[in-house]
Amino acid sequence: MLRGRMAAGAVQNLFSVGRKGKMAMAGFVILCFFSMLAVFAPLLSPHNPWALGTPYLPPVKGHPLGTNDIGQDLLSELIYGTRISLMIGFLAAFLATGIGTAVGLLAGYLRGVVDEALMRLADVFLLIPTLPLVIVLVAYLKPSIWNIIIAITLLSWAGTARVVRSRVLQVREMPFVKSARALGAGSFYVMFRHVLPNTAEVVFAKASLTVAGAMLTEAGISFLGLGDPTQKSWGMMLHHAFSHGAVVNGYWWWYLPPTFCISLAVLGFVLLGYAGQEEEQGARRGPPV
Repeated sequence: MLRGRMAAGAVQNLFSVGRKGKMAMAGFVILCFFSMLAVFAPLLSPHNPWALGTPYLPPVKGHPLGTNDIGQDLLSELIYGTRISLMIGFLAAFLATGIGTAVGLLAGYLRGVVDEALMRLADVFLLIPTLPLVIVLVAYLKPSIWNIIIAITLLSWAGTARVVRSRVLQVREMPFVKSARALGAGSFYVMFRHVLPNTAEVVFAKASLTVAGAMLTEAGISFLGLGDPTQKSWGMMLHHAFSHGAVVNGYWWWYLPPTFCISLAVLGFVLLGYAGQEEEQGARRGPPV
C-alpha cells in the first residue's frame, strides 16, 4: 500500500514538474521575443515611427499594418511601443518588489510592534483601488512615464510585502536560522544572509506578476489619454485608434495588434509567475509520502 502511494506520488510530482517546466519555458520564450523587439527596435522597424506619410492606409506593401491618422507606420509604432511598455512594467515592478520585499522581511523577522505597524500600513494600501487612484495621481501630476512608474510603485508594493512576510515567518523558525542566532549572528546579518535568499522563489513569482499588472495599468492609463503623448506605447496606440474611429470604421489593423501584444506579454509574465508560485508551494509541502 505504502509503495503504491509513493509510486503514485512520484508520478504526480513528475507531471507537475513537467507542467511547470513547460509553463516557465513558454513564458520565457514570449518575454525573450518582446525583449528582442525592444532592444533591436531601430533595426527591425521598417520606418521611422515619427515620420509622417499618407494617413489611414490599410495593410499594403511597405506598410504591413497600415498607417494611422497622420500617416505614421503602425508596425514601426508597435515595435517601438515595446520599449516603453516593457520599461514601465520592469521599472515599476522592480521598485514595488524592492519596497515590498524590504517591508515584508522586516515585519516577518522582527515581529512585534514593527510587524504590526508595517502590516497595518500595507493593509491601508491594499484597500485602495489601484487603477482609479493611479488615474487620479497621473491626472494631477504632469503626464510622463516617470509619474506613471511612481504611481504604480506606490500602489503595488503591499501585496509583495504580505507574501514575503508569510514566507519569512516560516524561514525564521528553521533550524539553520536558529543556529545562526545561537552563534551570535545579528538580526540584519541573519535576515540578509540566511532569510532573504530563502524567499527568492516568492519574490521572483511576485515580481513577474507585478510586471504584468504594471503593464496592464499603464495600458489602461494611456488608453484613457493620461499617458505621455511624446512616447510610443501600446496603450497610446489604442488611445489614438479609439479616439480616431478605428473601431467604427473597421480599421482592425490599428487596434488589434497592440491589444494582442499586451495580452501576449502579460501572459508571458503570468506563466513565469505562476510556475514560480507552484514551485515554491511544492517546496513548502515537501516530497509526497
